[in-house]
Amino acid sequence: MIALISVVAGRGEGVSNEVQADLAELQQALLTTDSVEQFLHELAVLAARTVGEDDGTPDPMSCGMALRPRSRPASATACSDPLASEADRVQYQSGDGPALHALRHVRSVNVHDMTTEDRWPRFSRQAASLGIRSCYAAPLIYDGDPAGALVLYARRPRAFGPEQARRADKFARHASGALTLSLRMASCADQNDQLRSSIVSRAVIDQALGVIMATERCPQDKAFALLRSVSQNTNVKLRDLAATIVTRASGEPPRPTAPFEDG
Repeated sequence: MIALISVVAGRGEGVSNEVQADLAELQQALLTTDSVEQFLHELAVLAARTVGEDDGTPDPMSCGMALRPRSRPASATACSDPLASEADRVQYQSGDGPALHALRHVRSVNVHDMTTEDRWPRFSRQAASLGIRSCYAAPLIYDGDPAGALVLYARRPRAFGPEQARRADKFARHASGALTLSLRMASCADQNDQLRSSIVSRAVIDQALGVIMATERCPQDKAFALLRSVSQNTNVKLRDLAATIVTRASGEPPRPTAPFEDG
């Protein structure tokens, strides 16, 4: 897994210990989360810690992450803490802000001081009221296209100097590679679930066809035509109708067929 992350992130031969640490933590996040949403949360926590480490201030940074909807029913969001969650809520409700700007224009945005920022006055005003004085947003890339953004929040102005900005951009690049893997694995899992469900449905329908063929003394094609006709006329899904037929014939609902095993 670490080799795959390295390839996606563009790792070369002379990789620094800092990069190796980032990749190792991203690998761990991939291995210990069960969903894209959980993975995003781990990314948010890692980003806040990675970018904010050794900045010489007692206040930790906060991080929010969001994905643009893409072949999924809704956008996925995650935050490192309640402050980031509230700041993200303000930003997405207002419909504009540094994270959305980074996503739309595919470039990082540095807000040095919320009290003087005039690009997004509504967001800046409400963010400042939450105690946020500066933030840094960077786009996340999935298969070459902007897929989301991470935004880091700090309680002091000008918290994102050249070193913090470098860390944030580097983390966003590495996170984009890991996110690509996470989304692809989630897509494979969805396809497997759909295939499994399709196989189960087919087995139940075949059982129902057997019942119809026996009771009506007809071939399979006519049994299927009869089953489909009843399904359409009663507005009942084919699988549900088949399950009812099998249940009435056997006295118990159909059970999933055990998978084939070698030996």
